[in-house]
Amino acid sequence: METKDLPELKGFFKTRRSHLAATLVRPGPSQSQISELLEMACRVPDHGKISPWRFIIYDNLQADAIGLKLAEIAKKLKGPLGENTKAMELERFKRAPLVIGVLSAPDRDHKVPVWEQELSVGAVCISLLNACFSMGFAGQWLSEWYAFDDEAAAYLGARDGERFAGFIHIGSPGTVPNERPRPDIAQLIEYFESSPSRIGA
Repeated sequence: METKDLPELKGFFKTRRSHLAATLVRPGPSQSQISELLEMACRVPDHGKISPWRFIIYDNLQADAIGLKLAEIAKKLKGPLGENTKAMELERFKRAPLVIGVLSAPDRDHKVPVWEQELSVGAVCISLLNACFSMGFAGQWLSEWYAFDDEAAAYLGARDGERFAGFIHIGSPGTVPNERPRPDIAQLIEYFESSPSRIGA
């Protein structure tokens, strides 16, 4: 089959940039757009066709209650919170119109290694971000402390054996983000050469 260059798609991947959650504004995706975003997000490599992930959707109607609970847990972990720290916890899920939690839910009895299943979940996260951009929205993939705290993760919907791969904050772009340094690809490449030293001869 003849290859076909897709300049617009190439241009997107060469310039794609996450937007800070705090810069995302309304409107966020509608219910039908959320369904479309998640449909696109799931088109990722998935060895064994396991779909070892699931999603939890948080909208701003729940943000105040979530912030209060996270501040309560943070206080138990760290002691009394300063004014700025408490305010930050209260605002965690208010920074963007929509937050989608992506949970790693591996099938530990499946022959496909859990590591491969977890890699697939990571692919879902970046796929969801790119889906946002394709529909004119912007987003940021964050984890933050509550993804790794058992009590907070359980409050946010994680079940036994699951953990959050991250929270995708989604909204309309409020500003044009600055570019950041990118890796020098040449420094990341090695061409394999078979040699006796590699096989212990």
